[in-house]
Amino acid sequence: MADIADLILHRGRITTLNRSQPTAQAVAIRNGRFLRVGDDVEVMALAGPQTKIIDLHGRRVLPGLIDNHLHIIRGGLNFNLELRWDGMRSLADAMAMLKRQVDITPAPQWVRVVGGFTEHQFAEKRLPTLEELNAVAPDTPVFILHLYDRALLNGAALRAVGYTRDTPEPPGGQILRDAVGNPTGLLLAKPNASILYATLAKGPKLPLEYQLNSTRHFMRELNRLGVTGAIDAGGGFQNYPEDYEVIERLAKEQQLTIRLAYNLFTQKPKQEKEDFLRWTAGSAYKQGDDYFRHNGAGEMLVFSAADFEDFREPRPDMSEAMEGDLEEVVRILAQNRWPWRMHATYDETISRALDVFEKVNQDVPLEGLNWFFDHAETISERSMDRIAKLGGGVAVQHRMAYQGEYFVERYGPNAAEATPPVAKMLAKGMKVSAGTDATRVASYNPWVSLAWLVTGKTVGGLQLYPQRNCLDREAALRLWTENVTWFSNEVGKKGRIETGMLADLVVPDRDFFACAESEIIDTTALLTVVGGKVVWGAGEFAAHDDSAPPPAMPDWSPVRRFRGYGAWGEQEEGRPPQAAMQQACACATACNVHGHAHAKSWASNAPVSDFKSFWGALGCACWAV
Repeated sequence: MADIADLILHRGRITTLNRSQPTAQAVAIRNGRFLRVGDDVEVMALAGPQTKIIDLHGRRVLPGLIDNHLHIIRGGLNFNLELRWDGMRSLADAMAMLKRQVDITPAPQWVRVVGGFTEHQFAEKRLPTLEELNAVAPDTPVFILHLYDRALLNGAALRAVGYTRDTPEPPGGQILRDAVGNPTGLLLAKPNASILYATLAKGPKLPLEYQLNSTRHFMRELNRLGVTGAIDAGGGFQNYPEDYEVIERLAKEQQLTIRLAYNLFTQKPKQEKEDFLRWTAGSAYKQGDDYFRHNGAGEMLVFSAADFEDFREPRPDMSEAMEGDLEEVVRILAQNRWPWRMHATYDETISRALDVFEKVNQDVPLEGLNWFFDHAETISERSMDRIAKLGGGVAVQHRMAYQGEYFVERYGPNAAEATPPVAKMLAKGMKVSAGTDATRVASYNPWVSLAWLVTGKTVGGLQLYPQRNCLDREAALRLWTENVTWFSNEVGKKGRIETGMLADLVVPDRDFFACAESEIIDTTALLTVVGGKVVWGAGEFAAHDDSAPPPAMPDWSPVRRFRGYGAWGEQEEGRPPQAAMQQACACATACNVHGHAHAKSWASNAPVSDFKSFWGALGCACWAV
């Protein structure tokens, strides 16, 4: 019968985000969509002999979380190779993880820590030294990527990539050298991350079957955190169609547990126009289905407009070629009715891009194209109004939760109070949504982003935003659910728990609306459902989960032991990391002035304009590697 449910979840406290029915006790699901949302009696009436029934035991239920900016395709290809320091609270624990992985990683493989963390999250408030890396791993190559600003390579990694005293200085980057010219192992982005990513690309890659397994494990880790959908933002060294073979095969075999809309990211400077001419001729916008579909262009449209956000470096000025390059590409996209997303950190870049968009709009109206800027940390009110007038949006990510201390160091605490001004954009009625920009900068954990939106704090504990610039929990949740659907042109299809919509939901392990603000960041899922199918179950719901992929491949993969965020696999085995909260900072000079609370010091009301110089003058050299 058409009104008999495949799955019923009942006796819950369901937050639907449907304004005409904000709460419910139960949901019935049939053919991957919500059949009925209501009280226990009316929903249970739809149960039949074959209906699967899950008792929620009074748990809070939320719509499935949707990441507006996740590099899931590239991240999936490499997830099984990466040791994740995301969520680790001490450097001592992180280095212990590194040592354990080094001990089981066979030659010629590397141990890679590729983003998702910041030194500020550690109790020690520092990165490892190169000496420490070489002591832990004298023979196994180790590559550690820290945000967009630097990479640390041990001696074995330098030998593996072939960097010597004769290696020329790369454009846009720096290889630090010792007194006689030999590379030390520290690579700096000055001002962009090309040298970091190009070096990482020299490492061994997984074969196809392992990449399929790796992508499934990455999706499962996201499901564990309540993520049911994402928009893939393309990425450097992610070529189309070659690097899409894995995700397309998983989609064809119906093994995706994350709904994915993907954007196409140009790969070669000065060839952007050719890329988009070829892609618009061979690919159709929105081609695909509810699990895997095309979403237009970006986040890289043209290389001359890419303002990478290394806040340790001065703001980069875009070249004079930016407007001409960008106009060529945007005209192609507008004429083919492809929406686009564009990486833009600074308002100076956004303003210049808007000049181009407004010019194109005079000839090819942009109305109806769901185009948007990504990041927009320093967007001005004038730019907000221009975006709204042109019908665009802004996709924010929680990069400042990881880099806020650096922003404060360079620009001061007052300038950081609304970076980006999410509350103001929402008050203006703009199209705004939230995501992570994982995996190479911020972590893929959505609860870190939700905590940042609600508390205004970095993962290092710095209070970046005053209360007026923070969001209430419902507003933050909407940024991660129904608001994202405009950015993938799926409004009314998902993002709420509502009859007729795609049946995606999460049961978190704590009540998002009642737990302490400090607990939001530690949330995980007890149950995650995508299209009416249980894709993750834990605790009291573990018995309902039969969708786990085969063990991570290869057998020495860090995912087998540590699993993911916060090394949760260790905790599952009863081996929680022991945070070394009293570790010495290991600064170059002992600092007894501010107890190593560096970010707090920069945000203080010290009677100086240059906080770094002020504290440095008093003996703190904490920014030395």
